Order: sequence, then structure tokens, then C-alpha cells
Amino acid sequence: MILSSGCLDFCRRVLLQSEAVFTRMTDGTEDCNRIHGGRMENQKKAESVHESLEFGPMEVGLVGLGLVGSAISIRLIAKGYGVTGFDLDDDAKSKLERVGGTVAKSGREVARRCDRIFMSLPDGGIVGSVVDEMMPDFVLNTILVDTTTAEPEQVLAVGKKLAGIGIGYLDATLSGSSEQVACGDATWLIGGERNDFDKAEELFHAIGGLVHHVGPVGAGTRMKLVSNLILGLNRAVLAEGLALAESWDMDLVRTLEILKTTSAYSKVMDVKGQKMIERNYQPQARLKQHHKDVRILLKLANEKGLKLYLSELHEELMRKAEDEGLGELDNSAIAEIWR
Repeated sequence: MILSSGCLDFCRRVLLQSEAVFTRMTDGTEDCNRIHGGRMENQKKAESVHESLEFGPMEVGLVGLGLVGSAISIRLIAKGYGVTGFDLDDDAKSKLERVGGTVAKSGREVARRCDRIFMSLPDGGIVGSVVDEMMPDFVLNTILVDTTTAEPEQVLAVGKKLAGIGIGYLDATLSGSSEQVACGDATWLIGGERNDFDKAEELFHAIGGLVHHVGPVGAGTRMKLVSNLILGLNRAVLAEGLALAESWDMDLVRTLEILKTTSAYSKVMDVKGQKMIERNYQPQARLKQHHKDVRILLKLANEKGLKLYLSELHEELMRKAEDEGLGELDNSAIAEIWR
């Protein structure tokens, strides 16, 4: 597809601004309060649980230093944990060093050095390949915490493979953007054996947010897909509502403020509303990643004979957005298809 020069200039401008996200994620409470409209109750509840746990020094591994991986590293380092991480991207590795982490030469080195390892990768296929590479080097009794949103069958296959060599595995998905993770305001949806969860629980509370152990391996992924179905539709509906208000020349800032006080309120308004109004699509979570999740949940629903009418429409909107070159931008950029 050939994009117009105007669209290319717009996308280029947004992508060039994205470096600022990493800086803002380290700015602390002021920025977090701005993002979430002062709604920090979940974080306070989680921190009260966190303070009741016993902690010791620990070197935590991290494979995948993208938006979510970087946010996790910031939170862990701020809580006093050492972080040894690896990514193929040199810029991502440099960012880890700047916040006080240690860069490993490979995922295998992370496996050799750490017995608590987070993995945050684009999809389940990549997770499977990386785990295969790391298999010979895992330390006995390692717990691998996988934040990737994948297909449940992929998650179950990885869990079974690791269980065969005595390695614990948690599919620890996150509900929330990378900035919410960096602010300690995301929600953990975790599947895996209870014993493995207990061994890693302190890390979830250290990173912050509400923590839910929802069942065996695979349960975290299924819960995340249900959550993402609702979240993505909320985001699309907000975009359409703001487009209608804009067509009537309404003050969008004032409109958003009022919407937050009505029965139409959702947290999407706090996190994505201003971004849509300002057309500021510095990525907190990329549109193409949510499109991937929508395709997964549609596939799984089809296997059960369940028709997801709204999600099918949502997938069409996401496909249109990607066709218009918006895939690398924040998922709030779906608002551009109404403009």
C-alpha cells in the first residue's frame, strides 16, 4: 500500500516522539496522577499487600525489553532488585543500562544467572523459540514468568515442556498499558501452579498493581483475552463518541471531562481520552499488538462455535487502521479512522 505524504509525515512525527515515553515513565507520581486522573486506589491497595511480605535481595532476569519489559525493569530496579536483561534491540539494551540494569549477551546468559525470569515478547511463537534456546541453561527450580499474550495452546505447550525439566511457568498477563505498568497501576492476571505463583508473588507486588491468581497454566491468558475484548471495544467506542462530538464542534476536552462523570465512564477515558484528543500516539501499547489479540480471540471463539459480532467489526476497524499505517502507533490511534 502507498501512503499519502501527509499520512507518512504524521506517522513519522509520532514515532519520533516515542522516545519521550521512556523518559516520562521514570518521572514518578506526578505523571502517573496525570495519566490516571488521580485514581491511584488500586496502587495503594497493592502496596499495602506488598509491605506485608518479606523481601530479600534478588537478581531478576528479563528477556524482552520493549514497552512492557522496560516498564517492568523500571519498577523492579526502583524497588531495589537487580535486573539482568536481554533484547535484540541495541536501544532497548541501552535504556536498561541507563536505569541501572545489567545487559546480558543472550537469553541463555539470563537463564544461567537468574532463577526468576520475566519474559515479555511479541507473540507466543517467539516465546516458544526463545524458551527452546534457553532450555539447556535454566537453573534448577527457576520460575519463568511470561507476560506475553499468546494463544492458550502455545502457553500450555511451553508450560508442559518446562515442567518436564523442573522449571515453573506462569502465564502472567497484564491488563494495562506500559505507562500503567510503570506507574504500578496495571492488573496481573496469572495462571500457573499455586506453588510456583507463591514463589514469584513478591515480584508481582514489587512491580505493583492488583494481583490475581486465576487458575492453572493457560488461565491467565484466557482471562487476558476476555479483558482485552472488552477493553478494545471500550477504546473504539470512545473514539467514535469523540468523533461525533467533534463533528458537532463540541469542546472535546470539556466533553471528556463530563463523560468521566456519567454512566458511560470507563478507565479508557483516563488513559486514552486525552491522547485521542491531542492525536498524541506515542506508543504505550501498539495498535498492531491489540489487533493480534483480537485475531486470537476470534479464532478461539470460532473453534467453540461462538460468534463475536462486535469483535468481528472491531477486527475490521483494526485492519483498516493497520492498512493506513497506524500499526506501530499507540492503540488509541484507532481514532484516526474517523478523521
